[in-house]
Amino acid sequence: MKKKKLKISVVTLFPEFIENYFNFGIISRAIKNKILQFQAVNLRKFASDKRGTVDDRPYGGGLGMVLKPDVVIKSILKLSKPTKSAPKTRVVLMTPQGKVFSHAMAKRLAGYDHLILISGRYEGFDERVRKFVDEEISIGDYVLMGGELPALVISEAITRFIPGVLGKDDSATDESFANGLLEFPQYTKPEVLEVAGKKYPVPKVLLSGHHGNVENWRREESLKRTKKRRPDLLK
Repeated sequence: MKKKKLKISVVTLFPEFIENYFNFGIISRAIKNKILQFQAVNLRKFASDKRGTVDDRPYGGGLGMVLKPDVVIKSILKLSKPTKSAPKTRVVLMTPQGKVFSHAMAKRLAGYDHLILISGRYEGFDERVRKFVDEEISIGDYVLMGGELPALVISEAITRFIPGVLGKDDSATDESFANGLLEFPQYTKPEVLEVAGKKYPVPKVLLSGHHGNVENWRREESLKRTKKRRPDLLK
């Protein structure tokens, strides 16, 4: 069976910002092992003038600058051409107006061969750009300086579902949101932690060696934690 490989292209005005992130941790190792392929694409390369102009003043007046539609669309059309190695391509716009990103969305997007993440700046995109994307995603109800951080957040969440990226392929199934609940509490050595004269022991069930009891305890703790911190997930 052919090994799954994912390509992610991030269109940005700051390619160095994106490229530096790819040099660390699990993602860097996956790139070296040729499980993942990342590229930071400089939006200015698609400008029509020598200065690399990518923005202009908004029609109707107002503060700030708007990214030019011809420049952004040219980058999308160039990158989204299907190839034999990446027939399934998805173009995603980073915008606070999009659907809020979730665990389920990350898992779905991991099924594509090539993801193109478009990062905005300034006052955002010309509205006509939206006609050339497949979906719009937000990472929360707040506004950032640009779409680079959302693109990186989404990239990391997605790549965890690609077999071989994590140490164990089932690692992504045992964490928060994987089964609709928050993850259970985790403990490691020392068995009894002492701070300022007070002792904080590890729950005895985790020391029992009884796998059935441990699993039951973890399930109960996940439910308790979800009910307390994120009751909306139980709905």
